[in-house]
Amino acid sequence: MNLNKLKKLSGDASFRNFYRSKNSIIVYCIKNKKSNLLDYDAINKILIKKKVIAPSLISQHYKENYIEIEDFGDTTVFKKFKKKTANKKNYYKNILDLLLKIKKIKIKNQKTFLKTNFKVPNYTSKMLLDESNLFIEWYLQKYFKGKKKQSLEKELKKIFKKLLRNISYKRKVFVHRDFHVSNIMITKRGLGLIDSQDAVYGNIAYDLASLIDDVRLKTNIKIKDFIFHEFLKKNKNLDHKKFKNDFDILSVLRNFKIIGIFTRLSMRDNKNKYLKLIPYAWKLIELRTSKNPIFKDLNYLLVKNFDKKKRKLI
Repeated sequence: MNLNKLKKLSGDASFRNFYRSKNSIIVYCIKNKKSNLLDYDAINKILIKKKVIAPSLISQHYKENYIEIEDFGDTTVFKKFKKKTANKKNYYKNILDLLLKIKKIKIKNQKTFLKTNFKVPNYTSKMLLDESNLFIEWYLQKYFKGKKKQSLEKELKKIFKKLLRNISYKRKVFVHRDFHVSNIMITKRGLGLIDSQDAVYGNIAYDLASLIDDVRLKTNIKIKDFIFHEFLKKNKNLDHKKFKNDFDILSVLRNFKIIGIFTRLSMRDNKNKYLKLIPYAWKLIELRTSKNPIFKDLNYLLVKNFDKKKRKLI
């Protein structure tokens, strides 16, 4: 297939490139292609089995580094929210129904189009810690050198580990891992889910934190609280205090990860368009750490070492 003759679509933060063919989307990837092509389709197959609208595979050309999948069009919920007439609360209610549906998924193994077995991994504390440490690896080095950097690195790693030890809900459920309105499509059949290749089994609060504290979409506290309490209404067996604690911790660690990833995209890959989102990621961290005493040590470290200049664009 001659990709130069196809319309190239705007990319994401991964190594994938997207092209629109006549009736399909071409996903092209060389680097990390197992995750971005093979695993992606395996996860989509699991979602489709459980009646979640996800892109179905039309054809695979793995040796040529691409797959052809169903085209959901261009309308994400994020785009819909740009229109002032959008009823956000109604959309969020429907999004929460979608979230609840994926939380009920229990399939852990799926045959790939290469007839190999794909197993949905567990979202371990080590994985969460490694992701949070991207902030240390990339953002920290931008502002601190030598002994000061070493000292902050040691303290932050200690705090991150302590926060993860305070997670209450150990039972693992299906986690999309990038569940936000830019990855939810409005299709003729209903809300569809894309960008699912990083799915894992993990904490029940993680995807909700991704949705509510979405760095790409600024929402006021009323909307954030509305979504949170609607989720609790639909999950009456949850202990509100423990769940909120998990939510806060995972939101904060996720946003540290995001700051690290966006910094890496700029410094390593020369992708600078995500830098403008970093200040809001800091705002989200401040929002969650300011009201929960579990973040006392973290707050002290951040106030002492990260002034407003260090929380702006790098």
